[in-house]
Amino acid sequence: MPEVKISIGGRHFDVACQEGEESYLHSAAKMLDDEAQVLADAVGRMPEARMLLMAGLMLADKTASVEDKITEIRAELAEREAELAGLRNVVIEPERIEVPVVPQSVTDTLSELAARAEALAASVDEKVGG
Repeated sequence: MPEVKISIGGRHFDVACQEGEESYLHSAAKMLDDEAQVLADAVGRMPEARMLLMAGLMLADKTASVEDKITEIRAELAEREAELAGLRNVVIEPERIEVPVVPQSVTDTLSELAARAEALAASVDEKVGG
């Protein structure tokens, strides 16, 4: 079991940890040391046990705040997932568009009128041109 040297609040400690967890221990010690440094800057020297207690409480407060935020985000995510599931189940009816249809009798009448107009135009051209 590896032993790691850490420094918290200007005090040095030898701490044992599981194989491969050294970097996690260093990271945790750094967070605790940062909080201890805030205390030392604000209050000055204090007994080791009190400094560790206060730094630990400060970290616990930050952790609680993060956990509250995670809870809020999870609730919001659950709402969004429920909304998305609801949207996936929505059946959208296509908009009905009515297109006017010209009755065949009107089409036939217009074709007949066009043919007569063409014949009449040809007849006039023959008489004028002829």
